[in-house]
Formats: sequence, structure tokens, C-alpha cells
Amino acid sequence: MTIKVSIDASGGDHGIPVTIKAGIKALGVFKDLHITFVGDQSLIKTELNKHSPSDKTSARIQIVHATEVVLMDESPALALRKKKDSSMRVAINLVKSNEVDACVSAGNTGALMAISRFVLKTIKGIDRPAIMGRMPTMTGHTHMLDLGANVDSSPQALLEFATMGAIAVEQTESISRPTVGLLNIGEEDMKGNDKIKKTSELLKASNLNYTGFVEGDDIYKGTVDLVVCDGFEGNIALKASEGVAAMMGLYLKRAFTRNWLTKIVALIATPVLKDFKASLDPGKYNGASLLGLRGIVVKSHGGAKSDSFFMAISEAHLEANAKIIDKISLQVSKELEKDE
Repeated sequence: MTIKVSIDASGGDHGIPVTIKAGIKALGVFKDLHITFVGDQSLIKTELNKHSPSDKTSARIQIVHATEVVLMDESPALALRKKKDSSMRVAINLVKSNEVDACVSAGNTGALMAISRFVLKTIKGIDRPAIMGRMPTMTGHTHMLDLGANVDSSPQALLEFATMGAIAVEQTESISRPTVGLLNIGEEDMKGNDKIKKTSELLKASNLNYTGFVEGDDIYKGTVDLVVCDGFEGNIALKASEGVAAMMGLYLKRAFTRNWLTKIVALIATPVLKDFKASLDPGKYNGASLLGLRGIVVKSHGGAKSDSFFMAISEAHLEANAKIIDKISLQVSKELEKDE
């Protein structure tokens, strides 16, 4: 089976140097992968020449020229209306035309969501797409959605998020009936606002493996396989975790460089510190899925370096191989038939 992925080569803070390097690495790891780099053709060719890919690798590379780039601070509405030949738009169009199986972009999140939703449309029965990503835990990682696509989700929308997320986790992690928790300010039934309580009732009545409310610290304990929340709370949790990881790294650096004795201790503890840094590195979990669309779109962190962007490509490859769009569409269709 061949997996084809389009890459918005010009998107993100670093653009072509990062996306090309990551793409070549992915081609080396996944022998069934074919990549279409979308962006300024001359710049892409120049960067590819720097890495001198082998003939076998080059045979799995295509370039599609795009004359425009969506800027990181650009209005999503403006990007949607005015930049129809942006590398982001063209990369998504390739998913729409079935020329590729998935798209990866490190570009403007709002623009990526707006363009993806306009071009690909949502799966029948899904009102809004949601962003799902991995979060580090004490036991490995968990999945969480929505991470920022929607900031005022209804109970029905949260149920849809849970359904999509559970299918994606089951298919990409090989977890039968993943556990689902609803983010709340407490585990007790009386805690939370009306929206959360109504959502909980819907989840209880569903076929999902719903375990009840989870609190913020449960995210990092790995209490459940999937944490469901509105994008407002989810984005805050995501950014807070990244901030805590950065703060801990800074404090450790300060502590170990205070004097010659602490520097010696740091030298002895280097292997442990490397493992610690790797465990909390956000780049290790890079690659958030825009679930609910009629095509696979994976969002990379805008500031991702090549190793981190590689992880986003890996996620796209994994989802395409698992055919999660077909699986989500089938399950949602069954739910609609039950309601009729």
C-alpha cells in the first residue's frame, strides 16, 4: 500500500529548510510513503539539492508550485478569500482531489482550519471539526480534544468530539474501547456547569467507554486514553503544559550551573537529564489531527524544527494507513441511523 502525503512546505515559522529535511527523513523511515512538497518550486528544488536524496527517494518526491504563503499572523478569513494559490490551500486541494491521502502543515492554525473546512467539508453528522493531539503523562501519553478549534461547544458537539477521538485512538494506538473522560473542575457528579453535566449524560448514554469526569491533573496521570473538553479549556491546558515544561527546564539549568560543584553534578547526571528533557519535549508529541473533516489534515506546531515536524508527518502516515476517515464516517453514520 502506498501512502501519499502533501506537505505545506512554505508554512510555519521556519518553512522550507525544516519541512524538506523532515520530509526526507520520513521518506527514509517509511518506505511506502510518497511526498508532494507544495510551495515555491525553485526554493524547494534548491533545498532538496542540499540534502542529495537518493534516486529511490527522489522517485517518491513530487513538487507542486504555489505562488503564495499564508503568514502566521494573517487573518483566516483573508487567507481563505484572497490566497487561493497559497501552499496551504494547494496542499489541502490535493487531499480534496484524492491525489494524496493526507496533508501536513505548520502554518497558521486558524487559516488551516478555515481552509480545510471550506475545501474538504465535514463528515455527514459532524457539525464542527476538532483538534486532537497527544499529551505527555506519567505512563506515556494520552489524547485530548478539542485543543482550540472551538471555544463554545455544545454538549452534542462534545459528544461528537468524543466519538471521533475514541475511533482515532482505537485505530492509531490499537486500543480496544479506549477510556474516555470529560474534563471538569471535579470528579463528583454535582461539579461543573450545566453544559458539562448535560454532556456527561450524553456520554453515559452512548456506546463509548466513558469513565466520568477527570480533573486537570488526571491529564498528566494518564487516567484515561482520551480527554474530552471544549477548545477554550483544551488550548489553555496545552499551552500551560508547554509553559510548565519550559519553566522546569529553565529552573534545572539554573540549578545545575550555579557553581562548579553543581556543574560537576550536572555532568554526572547528564544521561538522566537527557531522558527527562526528552520526556517533556513538546516536539515528541507534535502533530495534531483536525478530526471531523472529509480528509486527513495534521497540524504541526508553527515553530517545529525538523525532528518535530517529522513527528507530524508520522502522524499523517499513521492515520492514512489506519483509514480513520472511513472509520469515523461509518460510526457516525450508524449513530445517525439509530436516531432516525
